[in-house]
Amino acid sequence: MAGAGRTSAQRRAALAALITLLCLASLSFLLSATGTTSAPNSAPSRLAAIRRHAEDHAAVLAAYAAQARKLSAASASQTESFISTSAHLSSLSSRLSLSTVALMEKETRGHIKRARALAGAAKEAFDTQSKIQKLSDTVFAVGQQLLRARRAGLLNSGIAAGSTPKSLHCLAMRLLEARLANASAIPEDPPVQPPQFTDPALYHYVIFSDNVLAVSVVVASAARAAAEPSRHVFHVVTAPMYLPAFRVWFSRRPPPLGAHVQLLAVSDFPFLNASASPVLRQIEDGNRDVPLLDYLRFYLPEMFPALRRVVLLEDDVVVQRDLAGLWRVDLGGKVNAALETCFGGFRRYGKHLNFSEPAVQEQFNPRACAWSYGVNVFDLQAWRREQCTERFHQLVEMNENGTLWDPASVLPAGLTTFYGNTKPLDKSWHVMGLGYNPHIRPEDIKAAAVIHFNGNMKPWLDVAFNQYKHLWTKYVDTEMEFLTLCNFGL
Repeated sequence: MAGAGRTSAQRRAALAALITLLCLASLSFLLSATGTTSAPNSAPSRLAAIRRHAEDHAAVLAAYAAQARKLSAASASQTESFISTSAHLSSLSSRLSLSTVALMEKETRGHIKRARALAGAAKEAFDTQSKIQKLSDTVFAVGQQLLRARRAGLLNSGIAAGSTPKSLHCLAMRLLEARLANASAIPEDPPVQPPQFTDPALYHYVIFSDNVLAVSVVVASAARAAAEPSRHVFHVVTAPMYLPAFRVWFSRRPPPLGAHVQLLAVSDFPFLNASASPVLRQIEDGNRDVPLLDYLRFYLPEMFPALRRVVLLEDDVVVQRDLAGLWRVDLGGKVNAALETCFGGFRRYGKHLNFSEPAVQEQFNPRACAWSYGVNVFDLQAWRREQCTERFHQLVEMNENGTLWDPASVLPAGLTTFYGNTKPLDKSWHVMGLGYNPHIRPEDIKAAAVIHFNGNMKPWLDVAFNQYKHLWTKYVDTEMEFLTLCNFGL
């Protein structure tokens, strides 16, 4: 009896296995019959491909939706389309299975096709290269307007006549209003300057700018990165009309951690006059292309006679590492240390000077490597020894008609003045391009002592690259009430 029971159980198990195999074979046949005839792929591989396409397009549209939310109300319908289609694709992806692939494949492909159409239509709004091209066109148009204004004699201050964004202009005006309303609360410069301003044992920086917000970021970032902030002194030189605005800002927001700031105007240097400076003489004679504030850097030894070494910083930089080491860089008797910018045949002297002029051909090599402003170490003792200011005056007089280089650009004047007197600065001190290059390696930015937003996409403008802007805005004192009043998008 026991043997018969075991035999019966074995027969039932064998029968069940046979039925299962038949069912699986039938299911496999049905699934293969519902597939497309254009490819021999199995249902599972086709299912995986459809699911992957759906998820990929859902992610793309979700990203576009996040960007579209930031646009104006006119983009509301586009945002709704992005969200709706993305939700449909996500839902379909979660419902896909072997049993439903034949029924849902057509519906899924339809939504993917619509997603592609939406993404294609929206690409221009989010494409970085398109933004760069439009910005270049705008900059060119503004430059042409500015040139016409110069020729019409509308710009007569002698200061660099760049276009000032409305927010920066508003900030300067608000600070000036605060100065007028509370004149007694804003201290003037003391009759006797603090000894730190002339102590050559300290670390001295010079910044030429009329942008109070940008300067505040340079000072704050450098002070916070310093190991000994109280040994760092910042000499800020601006146009007389902006000096009160700078005083209001730094009286309300002193430099952090005990760093020192000296605020100066062009009028604080009586030696700067038309009889001593060909730059001033050309400006007084009507040459509006010469930006005086930029050209003041060629008078550093005369402006700061007690100092032996200074670091010149542009106002569009952020300091990320202690710069005290720049005072230990061996210049080897040279006057200037700067980042060289030549690579291959680009950014050499031939790009910046007019080598069709015999005076240029005789004195300079077109293949010589150019360098950049932004972070420059100047040995003022070597400067005085080499008589670089006198050399600068000779070159400016030779270029009075603008035939040797564009007088609106200060770099060619520096390349010629310090020709043969510049030492390359290690690249880790200065990383450039955050105002025009969206593809700088993150590791290079992180390792840099100074990052430089040179280019048109300044970090205080709406067109700044989002991946870089936070590196600048984290040093902005957002508690300053004037920033809110002037609609800074920080």
